[in-house]
Amino acid sequence: MRYYPVQLDIRGRRCLVVGGGGVGTRKVETLLSCGARVTLVSLEVSDKLRRLSNSGDITLRERAYAAPDLEGVFLVIGATDDEDLNRRISTDAAAFNVLCNIADRPEKCNFILPAIVQRGDLVLTVSTSGKSPALAKKLRTELERQFGEEYALLLKLMGAIRRRLLAEAHAPEAHKPIFEKIVHSDILNWIRDGRMAEINRLLAEILDGGWRAEDLIAEED
Repeated sequence: MRYYPVQLDIRGRRCLVVGGGGVGTRKVETLLSCGARVTLVSLEVSDKLRRLSNSGDITLRERAYAAPDLEGVFLVIGATDDEDLNRRISTDAAAFNVLCNIADRPEKCNFILPAIVQRGDLVLTVSTSGKSPALAKKLRTELERQFGEEYALLLKLMGAIRRRLLAEAHAPEAHKPIFEKIVHSDILNWIRDGRMAEINRLLAEILDGGWRAEDLIAEED
């Protein structure tokens, strides 16, 4: 395995995107959804990116890229179709010790971006190590069909239960049988069908009284 799998916390970190076309727009949106402070450098700016700039959600530098743009940056994404520019961004990023991704050019990256399926806080990623984006996209589509929004609600429920249990004077290992019983039940089908009474009955069987799924899910919102 060439790549070391990792999920980065980029909340509040400065991230740079070079290129304001369709690819750059998608990269900016993903970074913003993860809480990054995004700067866009590009002579080309899509309508969506223009609106994000006008609303103050991103910093726009409507000009050509220059190496000093990398000062103080945590990561940079090159989203241009200019090979010379992409090469320069990659070289500059190495000099500044900045994480660098060049769209569709894994040989110029020190990290690559997987295909993503997100269901609330559940994040499923698919990587072909840069060898076949088409296959990664196909697998992502299959995962999207397999993992519906019920998984987002289940994760909220599990997170709330875990938080409550950890607040009690129990060893974390003591909670394992509880979570095993929940995840191996029919709870996903019950969530999918909106059968909250069945879920609450399960919680009453496994846990002490006073556990209602509706309340637990609301705690995580």
